[in-house]
Amino acid sequence: MKVMVFVKATQASETGILPSEQLLTEMGQYNEELARAGILLAAEGLHPSSKGVRVHFSGTDRTTTQGPFTPAQELVAGFWLWQVDSMEEAIAWVKRCPNPMPGDSEIEIRPVFEAEDFGAALTPELREQEDRIRAQVEMRQPE
Repeated sequence: MKVMVFVKATQASETGILPSEQLLTEMGQYNEELARAGILLAAEGLHPSSKGVRVHFSGTDRTTTQGPFTPAQELVAGFWLWQVDSMEEAIAWVKRCPNPMPGDSEIEIRPVFEAEDFGAALTPELREQEDRIRAQVEMRQPE
């Protein structure tokens, strides 16, 4: 199963306070462990929401709002994408993670939809389209 692992933002990350050299070192070691275990698919940190934009959809209308957004604890500061055998395995890996923020922090784990989750709505034609898109994306990935 694939899971998206969200590092929740804090007031510190939202004000642009960057991680210390020690935390970067610890996270680098942790990411190496994830890669060696064969579960790491992607990992990225995000700039504060003050550098972001939201697009609101209402029918055919689109409205943009510049960040920052609040409350900080409901925002995402970074993420991993993992391929694991179970939610229990993902939880065990998260518990090994260095605290990603100074002070209290939170990490959220959510399963990624698999093709089978969509049932009959994912027709053979739509599944073929999804496979073509994935193949195009994989061709652009560095080895």
